[in-house]
Amino acid sequence: MKIALDPYMYRHLPIPKMVDKVAELGYEYIELSPREDFFPFYKYPRVDKARMKEFKNALRDAGVKLSSLLPMQHWAGPDEADREAAVRNWKRCIEVAVEMDVDVLNTEFTGHRDKPYICEQMFMRSMEELLPIIEKTGIRLHIQAHPFDFIERNNEAVDLIRGLDKDFIGYFYAVPHTFFYDDGKGDICAMLDYAGDKLKHINFADTYNHRGSSRLRYVVNPPGINATVHQHLDIGKGDINWDVLFAKLREIKFDGIATVAVFGEEHRADDSSRFMLERLKKELL
Repeated sequence: MKIALDPYMYRHLPIPKMVDKVAELGYEYIELSPREDFFPFYKYPRVDKARMKEFKNALRDAGVKLSSLLPMQHWAGPDEADREAAVRNWKRCIEVAVEMDVDVLNTEFTGHRDKPYICEQMFMRSMEELLPIIEKTGIRLHIQAHPFDFIERNNEAVDLIRGLDKDFIGYFYAVPHTFFYDDGKGDICAMLDYAGDKLKHINFADTYNHRGSSRLRYVVNPPGINATVHQHLDIGKGDINWDVLFAKLREIKFDGIATVAVFGEEHRADDSSRFMLERLKKELL
């Protein structure tokens, strides 16, 4: 198993200093999520050979490795021009991954939950273009459902991944999305069992059940607004049943990528990152 840090809370640091910080915190792996000087959200990559060389040198010097890169693009959005741009951007992301010696890319389905049919068609159109390229490079692609994606639920996401029928495409379970994945029940064991051999990647953070307390676990104004709300907190600060989750992961002998993905603790980022690492080591190694 690779325990990685998503260093989003350190995105203000230049890449070499970010790498040093990850090493200082005790992590062996980085899962690089979007940042403005590398893979920005929904834009063309901002990285050249010099920046990649700088990044690789920093990793080597710090004794840290990249477990994965996380491009985010509108490859399933309902607008065709946006989809075409996303595919173009994805092709460059794949080139960068190859140059950085990264063999895993993880991402989200994207799209809009209020236009699921057209977004699925856009997604499949993008897959037709990208899957041959990904397969040729030997990269593995891990996809997660996300609140407000055209697919938000665990079983539907797993079914679509199975439908693609490619050994190099796996399912990414995001613990902080648990209560969106099964309409607030939070039955993690059932969802992981359903994913089965497609489960390759998990990110770890606590969250609230947005359906709890008569849907008042979060308060959103105006009432009834079309919005999705979730959070990425330290273990123990939300509503996830961690004892059940960790017991299940030990039972199935999960051996993929385990990413610490806390975003809501920037005021105590170092303490949060260390706490999460120690808890995952205690429970999973």
